[in-house]
Amino acid sequence: MEKLDIRNKADIDTALPLISIIGRPNAGKSTLFNRLIGKRRAITDPTPGVTRDPIPERWLLGNNPVTLVDSGGVKLDKEGIDYAVTDKSLSLLDQSDAIIFLMDCTDVTAEDLMLVERLRPYTEKVVLAVNKVDDPKRDDLVWNFFSYGYQRVVGISAAHGTGIEDLEDTLLGMLDLERTEEEPEEPETIKIAVLGKPNTGKSTLTNLLTGRDISIVSPIAGTTRDVMRGTFVYKGTEYTVLDTAGIRRRSKVEEDVEYYSVNRAIKTIDEADVVLLMVDILEGITEQDKKIADLIVRRGKGVIIVLNKTDLLRGIPNEIDAIKDRVRFLFPVLSFAPLMPISALKGVDIGKLLDMVWSVWKQLGKRIDTSQLNAALKEWTRDNEPPRGAAGHYKVLYGTQVSAAPVRFLFFVNRIHDFPDSYVSYLKNMIRRDFGFTYIPVEISLRERRRNPSLNENGPSKAEARIQGVIKASSAPKKKSPKGTARKPGGKARMGKARERAETVIRNSKQKKGHK
Repeated sequence: MEKLDIRNKADIDTALPLISIIGRPNAGKSTLFNRLIGKRRAITDPTPGVTRDPIPERWLLGNNPVTLVDSGGVKLDKEGIDYAVTDKSLSLLDQSDAIIFLMDCTDVTAEDLMLVERLRPYTEKVVLAVNKVDDPKRDDLVWNFFSYGYQRVVGISAAHGTGIEDLEDTLLGMLDLERTEEEPEEPETIKIAVLGKPNTGKSTLTNLLTGRDISIVSPIAGTTRDVMRGTFVYKGTEYTVLDTAGIRRRSKVEEDVEYYSVNRAIKTIDEADVVLLMVDILEGITEQDKKIADLIVRRGKGVIIVLNKTDLLRGIPNEIDAIKDRVRFLFPVLSFAPLMPISALKGVDIGKLLDMVWSVWKQLGKRIDTSQLNAALKEWTRDNEPPRGAAGHYKVLYGTQVSAAPVRFLFFVNRIHDFPDSYVSYLKNMIRRDFGFTYIPVEISLRERRRNPSLNENGPSKAEARIQGVIKASSAPKKKSPKGTARKPGGKARMGKARERAETVIRNSKQKKGHK
């Protein structure tokens, strides 16, 4: 395994006070977590055991930054992955500065009683939050929980927000903090989202980068459900990595929980700066990978195709080059995206991958001066003129960069109808070549420059407008008279003379303006 210059490998993030939510499955931990941080970060579902990995989130407790962690449910009767979930949840106890022990006021189970005893050594940093006090009739039930011997007991309703302020005040007192008016600034960090099909090595890479097991690794597809976060520092730059659920075809997504997991993973694209699209190097590109890539490009995000599991290759000469060529052939929508072969399991070429992430991120934030862009545009159009259409030559008049991250350009043209797509592609290629946007998607929009239809700056005078109205009326098609209605004699002659007089007035008016 290569040696990486990665620091800040402390479990979760010990730079801030750590508050963890502990409890049995279905006590309402994820609902409380979402309520406290003010957004739907953890998946909530009536199915017990939905949350598996601990989910950390930066939370402003009275405008004091802390790390809040939602843990998986602790079970007594464990099977399969339950062992790993329970162990990871209980491992938070030693690290936590404060522990929210969540119980359900309507039901005390054997798992609750096991946790009551398990938390005895941590009494000084435990607040017992009695959840689901959704009705005033349940207020008296809270008193029963003082019998468990914890000095801090608060009745709450995570679903309705009742008692949340009391819980926050209790936590502030435990951590010796006070509410403040000023909200602290968010630290700058490069956000990396790890996306792909199940079992491509997303969680293995995430754990390697963060130096800790923030995601449970298992051969069972769909182990990761929530979006997992971890922070690390590489070559002086801070990164946040987001490990997502594996995205399967819609026809194979059967459980409600997996449906929400997949949707949460897709929404992570919006939050990320650079997306690592993980591909099993032996399986190659699939149709599902192409659909994920299309989502990434449409959002203008940086993307790197990560060909994982190089340690499983057979060692045939030029094998990786052949795989790269095949990916390029099958994946034209990501022709600009870097291809990075790695082994997350063995830690091979991870440094090269992170160097490429930084390069892609730098390109996303680049801005081109408008004068510089238009000077280059003159050269591009001189070397390769826009083609001619039925109504004459198309022209690109000028352009400007309207945004960075995503990188978008706006070009004004003389005629937008049927403007050739091939020339838009040419402009994209020139922008990439001359301005260094080699690794990222570039979007171009066209807008037609419209001229003032009047030759006069202030429009026609009232007299000219009246005369033009006469001409327009005289040249308009006549309505047919009803059958049997007599026409007045000389009508056509009168209209013809009125038209001649109007044209003479306009002609004389223009001649007078010319003499001036």
